[in-house]
Amino acid sequence: MEKAIAVVVTYNRLALLTECITALRNQTRPLDAILVINNGSTDDTQQWLAQQPDIINIYQNNLGSSGGFSTGIQWAYKNGYAWIWCMDDDGYPKEDALYNLLEADDGSLRLLNCAVIDKEDKKSFVWKTQKYKNLDEVDCKLIEGIGHPFNGTLLHRRIVERVGVPKPNYFLWGDETEYYYRIVKQNEIPVCTVSDSIHYHPSTAFSVKKDWDYLNGWKMYYYVRNRFYIHQAKFSNKAIALLHYCCFIVAFSGIIMLYQKTDKLKKLSFMIWPVSDAFSKNFAVTPPVILSKLKTNEGPSLTGSINTYLKNTWLTILPSFTTGRLRRTANA
Repeated sequence: MEKAIAVVVTYNRLALLTECITALRNQTRPLDAILVINNGSTDDTQQWLAQQPDIINIYQNNLGSSGGFSTGIQWAYKNGYAWIWCMDDDGYPKEDALYNLLEADDGSLRLLNCAVIDKEDKKSFVWKTQKYKNLDEVDCKLIEGIGHPFNGTLLHRRIVERVGVPKPNYFLWGDETEYYYRIVKQNEIPVCTVSDSIHYHPSTAFSVKKDWDYLNGWKMYYYVRNRFYIHQAKFSNKAIALLHYCCFIVAFSGIIMLYQKTDKLKKLSFMIWPVSDAFSKNFAVTPPVILSKLKTNEGPSLTGSINTYLKNTWLTILPSFTTGRLRRTANA
């Protein structure tokens, strides 16, 4: 039997983490190991983990969900585990979730995902899952073409061999989507949700249309910056990816003007920072830095960053263009 390990990323949510760990310990198909990546928690998480003999614990600085899953998946792969089951600390699997995921495996290479269900009502899908809104509407075992990393996502090590691990420097909001597109779009690995494998998760309350507090809106930085790399993973053509990102910026600006009730102009100005960093490939920005910039309303030059991006893109395209032209001249 191939070995299976759960990878859980946590930060300062000990009560939720213990709920998740209890559910993992109670799986009808026992796990061979539980790995927790502690992203620098400052509560009692590390002390609690140190007292759990059945848990492998890696403590690191807070690198967000992207750095956590990058570390965890890489560790599991290097230590020979065949199945890597990924989840955040705020969700937990039903007791037969892993068993039903593995039962759905037919030996082919594909990404398997639990059905992500609202942990309160125990029936509603947290995110759009094709035509289904509630679990009792599902009339098939496998919902093809749908997956929601990292919420009960089961990877086989062959996927890691082919695709690699999540980008560690995205921090949050978009890291899972970029990895998903890298698997499904760039490497054409099928994905499906296993409808009888249930992963309970809080209902997502976030909406860009809801008014957010400008001074505490640091997560929006990653939402805007990382969308650029999501489009690059989704579209192989750089020009098309750039066009889609520009459309996103225009649409997001419109949403700010239409739906935000406070600090509209400040929020529009705020967008310059992550867009600029996307073009200049700046991944060094941390939450404290963002919060500081929000308070001072300072940011880099968008024009300079766009010029840098266009220059780098041209330097990428030019060698292949020149080589092709020289080849045609030689063959003339």
